[in-house]
Amino acid sequence: VMSILLHGDAAFAGQGVVYETFHLSDLPSYTTNGTIHVVVNNQIGFTTDPRMARSSPYPTDVARVVNAPIFHVNADDPEAVMYVCSVAAEWRNTFNKDVVVDLVCYRRRGHNEMDEPMFTQPLMYKQIHKQVPVLKKYADKLIADGTVTLQEFEEEIAKYDRICEEAYTRSKDNKILHIKHWLDSPWPGFFNMDGEPKSMSCPPTGISEDLLTHIGNVASSVPVKDFKIHSGLSRILKARLEMTKNRVVDWALAEYMAFGSVLKEGIHVRLSGQDVERGTF
Repeated sequence: VMSILLHGDAAFAGQGVVYETFHLSDLPSYTTNGTIHVVVNNQIGFTTDPRMARSSPYPTDVARVVNAPIFHVNADDPEAVMYVCSVAAEWRNTFNKDVVVDLVCYRRRGHNEMDEPMFTQPLMYKQIHKQVPVLKKYADKLIADGTVTLQEFEEEIAKYDRICEEAYTRSKDNKILHIKHWLDSPWPGFFNMDGEPKSMSCPPTGISEDLLTHIGNVASSVPVKDFKIHSGLSRILKARLEMTKNRVVDWALAEYMAFGSVLKEGIHVRLSGQDVERGTF
């Protein structure tokens, strides 16, 4: 499995979660063996100029914190993009580290249907309107090279248009919208044909009091003989043992019993995140 994340340029530089996940990328037990980050860099964050949005020259500079290689490629050159993506995939598979592909491109229309970019970016959008669209640019190149003929290109466009038109026509026949078919997770055997869960009842998960007492006693003890334990911890363990004897639980002991009962069944439990190593909460 290879994870690929798609980002916008403004989000890549401006969202804390990007920085956080980069720092998770090489931690023990967390790593995905390298993620490929593809940044669709249309050089504008909704209406914001890059110089008003970040302090560094490139939106991808955030990837430098983990020394990830960053490839800047002209998205108007599809073959260069393909080449860079192949190199990125090879890097990731060879070194199992993150890699970033910065597709330097532009957005021809607004951020959404309501947005008119000429209001806020008149100079940029005058330039963009003069740009030859990438499809035409690449088609002209292939036709000039003799790789495809004009007729083949036009047939391919017509074929694609036909697929879209037919789908649009078919969509008018659909009177009922089945949202749940694509909204629900497609777990085999979990839902019946109508999309309803097969069974919502849980099997009984209770365990005997003897087992709870055993877990409570173990959770209140020190596993190593003659181990000098911190006096503060010693008080906590003593209080925990008292609770177990008195058939009382607090949050921490209840959690211990939950983990302990699962571990007794041979199911691995992994705790992750800040504070769990010490059991702060």
